[in-house]
Amino acid sequence: MIFLFKIGFLEVSWVDLVDIGMVSILLYQVYKLIRGSIAVNIFLGILALYLIYLIVRAAQMELLATILGQFMGVGVIAMIVLFQPEIRKFLLVIGRSTEVRENFLKTITNWRSEYHDDFDISQVIDACKTLKAGKTGALIVFSRDTELKFYAETGDLLDAEVNKRLLLTIFNKTTPLHDGAIIIYKGRIKAARCVLPVSENDHLPPHFGLRHRAAVGMSENTDTLVLAISEESGRLILARNGKYLRALKLKQVEQKILQYLHNQEPTNWEDVAEEEEIVENPITK
Repeated sequence: MIFLFKIGFLEVSWVDLVDIGMVSILLYQVYKLIRGSIAVNIFLGILALYLIYLIVRAAQMELLATILGQFMGVGVIAMIVLFQPEIRKFLLVIGRSTEVRENFLKTITNWRSEYHDDFDISQVIDACKTLKAGKTGALIVFSRDTELKFYAETGDLLDAEVNKRLLLTIFNKTTPLHDGAIIIYKGRIKAARCVLPVSENDHLPPHFGLRHRAAVGMSENTDTLVLAISEESGRLILARNGKYLRALKLKQVEQKILQYLHNQEPTNWEDVAEEEEIVENPITK
């Protein structure tokens, strides 16, 4: 093996540089994935401890290396328990971005999306217009590929046709079904009053309430498009893959929903920071 240089007792080769570069990229991607959540502090602590362990082992400090080695061995199991949501999200991101998924599932996805041709999206848009005007809170989950059975079972199963009157009735503040989300799959309302996971992202705007955080959290954990309307301000957002769009006109909301249902979405949604700049620019309002 050809060594490039030596640092004290360390001999560095080309393979070591490639190894360090790949590990750095991996750690950076993991950090991007959990950035903004409380898990990032735990991740940085474990990373710092592991670096100390590597230095101690390289320095041949046998006693301390043995103690830290035992801790790191148990720490792997602890990390799986602590980072279970993040690991699931990481695997989901990998699954979405692989070429195998794009090629192998494209036919199946297009076949499943055929039912959306009969889905009257105008019923949802008309209901959203009324809900926004009346400052009535709403949370609607659109699922393209799965019926989200686990989340549907947290609420009341309906399996009803989507129409404006039913949506307004469900989200009416005096009805028992309004407190929660509805799930729309295959052009039908599968369930109402469903409980959604809440996002732990610390970078969300402080005025985001529980309904908006649930919309972002659901989009982080599942391959869905989530629409949320604020009960306090009538503000509407669309959440997808942990990102959100706001200050959209209803025509744009309709377009985004149809793009999702027909699997014709753009490659990347705008980042949250970019969206905030667009919203705060008076020219674009």
